[in-house]
Amino acid sequence: MCGIAGILRFDQQPASEQVIRAMTRALQHRGPDAEGIFTKGCLALGHRRLSILDTSVASNQPFEDPTGRYQMVYNGELYNFRDLRRKIPDYHFQTTGDTEVLLQWFIRSGKTGLDTLAGMFAFAVWDAAAQSLCLVRDRLGVKPLYYYLDEQQLVFASEIRAILAGGWVKPAIATGALHDYFRYQSVSCPDTMIKGIRQVPPGHLLRIHNGKASLESWWDINRKPSVFAPDNERQVQQDILDLLTQSVERRMVSDVPVGAFLSGGIDSSAVVGLMRRVSGQRPNTFTIAFKEKEYDESAYAAIAARKFNTNHQVIELGAGDLLGSLGDALNAMDSPSGDGVNTYVVSKAVKAQGISVALTGAGGDELFAGYPFFQQYMRLRNRSLVWDHSSPVRKLVGKTMVLRPHSKYRDLLNTPSTSIADLYPVFRQIMAPALIAELVRAPSVDRIAGQLDAWRRPLEDFPLYSQVSIAELTGYTRNTLMLDLDQMSMAHALEVREPFFDHDLVQYVLQVPDKIKSPSYPKRLLVESLAGLLPDELVFRQKKGFLFPWKDWLRKDLRAFCQRRIESMAARSFIDGAALLSLWADYLRGDQQVKWVDVWLFVVLEHWLERNGVGC
Repeated sequence: MCGIAGILRFDQQPASEQVIRAMTRALQHRGPDAEGIFTKGCLALGHRRLSILDTSVASNQPFEDPTGRYQMVYNGELYNFRDLRRKIPDYHFQTTGDTEVLLQWFIRSGKTGLDTLAGMFAFAVWDAAAQSLCLVRDRLGVKPLYYYLDEQQLVFASEIRAILAGGWVKPAIATGALHDYFRYQSVSCPDTMIKGIRQVPPGHLLRIHNGKASLESWWDINRKPSVFAPDNERQVQQDILDLLTQSVERRMVSDVPVGAFLSGGIDSSAVVGLMRRVSGQRPNTFTIAFKEKEYDESAYAAIAARKFNTNHQVIELGAGDLLGSLGDALNAMDSPSGDGVNTYVVSKAVKAQGISVALTGAGGDELFAGYPFFQQYMRLRNRSLVWDHSSPVRKLVGKTMVLRPHSKYRDLLNTPSTSIADLYPVFRQIMAPALIAELVRAPSVDRIAGQLDAWRRPLEDFPLYSQVSIAELTGYTRNTLMLDLDQMSMAHALEVREPFFDHDLVQYVLQVPDKIKSPSYPKRLLVESLAGLLPDELVFRQKKGFLFPWKDWLRKDLRAFCQRRIESMAARSFIDGAALLSLWADYLRGDQQVKWVDVWLFVVLEHWLERNGVGC
């Protein structure tokens, strides 16, 4: 895991070594073990390394092939690199890690060979003979890759702040991203909050040749499956067990110790149990125990730790520790997000124990129908005929029911159909669009709704539960969950690996028929696929999660912190200042119709804008 950066000039000017060094300095937290710079003519590449595979200097980057024709910078892990290495018998490898394998594989196979890669990655390959640069991002978007392109140059990096450190991009807010941020608590791909800076979409390749850019898809989650899962529950369960075991085994590949987050929930316990099974060794597991017992789940984690005989460490924190880390956590955000503070605190604690790689159970809910709206969606779909013909009645009910003005239920009643394209944006909204329209003076652009609308026909090829999973994997998961996992863990140079985001597992589970996946209890298909691996105490328990008293903190402990940022935000040209100050006053007064997150999103954004020097 690392941080990458690069500059490619189109205007005959040499790429600046001074500038690329400034960019890599901005990425130092991602890779504290080594820095590498390559400059030649129009090209400059920079790299910050977190040494995981082949920790010797031989695998430092930028990495050059023996002919000197190709240069590569790479962030991520290629889990099947040993298999690929055996398929290149005519080449003499100088290193034992995945970097050299990836470069040689891409030189030989190009875009067509990307389908064989198993891992999380964002990389850039320069071909000096062809004078072309390729930027590649992994299928699900686990690793970030940002770029800025104009007539003079392409600039790219693992983080937005590295591009800003180059000095070419004036940090101006992209007002078209505001509605998505407030509705979904993060900016939707391929946008960012900075005007002119974009994301390479997951499963895409950006090719630059002769100053011209072409964006090409090499993997698509909603591609019609060529082979379907069998209509046999026992066979499906065995296949899922095999695929998840393979995924965990892949993510155990490392030349440094590997740990795991263990919350005591189904997903993290499944990962730890399979770690124990595939390695035959005691996994290093870490649990956060909270002094406030109403938030604490460490007793469940202890059950899993005993079951799998792990080297278990309990790290005790209090709500005050979370509050004390708040400023640092907000500073660590490369892109504004309404979530992620918890991940920052947990990652900091695990890294302090000397661990640089940790597995997590993130993604289990998305694949195995673990969220309530999976069932809500199925109930609505079962009434689709009535729903589709009752639009006037539903709208009338929405107007007459005693609902607060900006209610999600009101928005749900106004949806035109029970299609996932119409329902998912409502299921996942944080702030109601009507409230955003009152507070934000900017065009209303909904990237998630637009993407799902374009996918209406392809989604029909998938079972209903899988349609929700696809919406989730390309919505909240990509834009918020993965973003926070990356930026908050890499703030401490901790590499997080997610077995449930393995593409082979994802592609298979998306084909499973609804009747097999239907969760009569939480994530039934996953639990039964594990064939008794998990104790009943973990499966049939009430989940607590990180339900800290934010609504009280904002009125008390964080009131001055929020007040100053709300007032600053109210002065910005794209905000209706009077409306925002009124919302804040209503919240302080205890108005139950104003959610704490409605206020918090403005606080986070203002903090981020100020830290990055973004004007309006």
